[in-house]
Amino acid sequence: MATTQRTQQRAAFAITLTSLLFYAVCACESPGSDNTPEHSSPAPPAVPIINWSVKNSLPHDTSLFTEGFLVHDGKIFESTGSPDEYANAESLVGIIDPRTGRMDKKIQLDKNKYFGEGIVFLHDKLYQLTYLNKKGFIYDAATFKQTGEFHFDNPEGWGLTTDSIHLIMDDSSAVLTFLDPSTLKPVKKLTVTINGAPRDSLNELEYIKGYIYANVWYTYYILKIDPVSGKVVGKLDLSSLVADAMNKNPYANVLNGIAYDPASDKIYIVGKRWPTIYQIDFPH
Repeated sequence: MATTQRTQQRAAFAITLTSLLFYAVCACESPGSDNTPEHSSPAPPAVPIINWSVKNSLPHDTSLFTEGFLVHDGKIFESTGSPDEYANAESLVGIIDPRTGRMDKKIQLDKNKYFGEGIVFLHDKLYQLTYLNKKGFIYDAATFKQTGEFHFDNPEGWGLTTDSIHLIMDDSSAVLTFLDPSTLKPVKKLTVTINGAPRDSLNELEYIKGYIYANVWYTYYILKIDPVSGKVVGKLDLSSLVADAMNKNPYANVLNGIAYDPASDKIYIVGKRWPTIYQIDFPH
């Protein structure tokens, strides 16, 4: 996500929240009313809502502008961006201390050149996207020393995950790009759809038990995506977590982080500058 796009992000986000609440109230009609046109076509089937519950919460440093979020070897990793409107923000990669929420910094990009985006581990390597440079970085997963870099043709770099075979990235559109980790070249592009219509603004990604989960920028939803067809087969409405985070920290920003620990089967949710990491559970 561009620094320029985020300049007035929080104000727009608050307006969006207010609008959604307003329209939700207006949509409730009195009993017995029927405003459906006589010859209207039936509405397309709604995407199934996935029920969830909060199991635990951890602290999170509110200076961290979350771009990537994952669990590796039982540790919570986060990558951050550095928008101009937050002077103290840095493009970092590090490990989150579950007791304090603070980051043990392992990687720092020059914020005058790069805006850090999504990260993923695969085959003893850590991969990191940057936003507008069409460039990614490769690090040794044990030492975090940079071992290489790669270029991609996507206009932007946003989220990043893996199915244990490919790197899977998005770029703000409705398209997921599958990269061969040996060549870092695209081998497949998949358009994500809801009832046949492309669903753009895909953001931070996570792969859980055969499905891709994607945050949708400026919404309170995480989508469950079939990686073969691209169809959205379910969604989580996390508006209550967003409201809780913003209530605790008035400077909290959008939902943007889902991390899965396959060893413990735990799932964590966070957002930009949120004061809390939420451990949630849902059928997966």
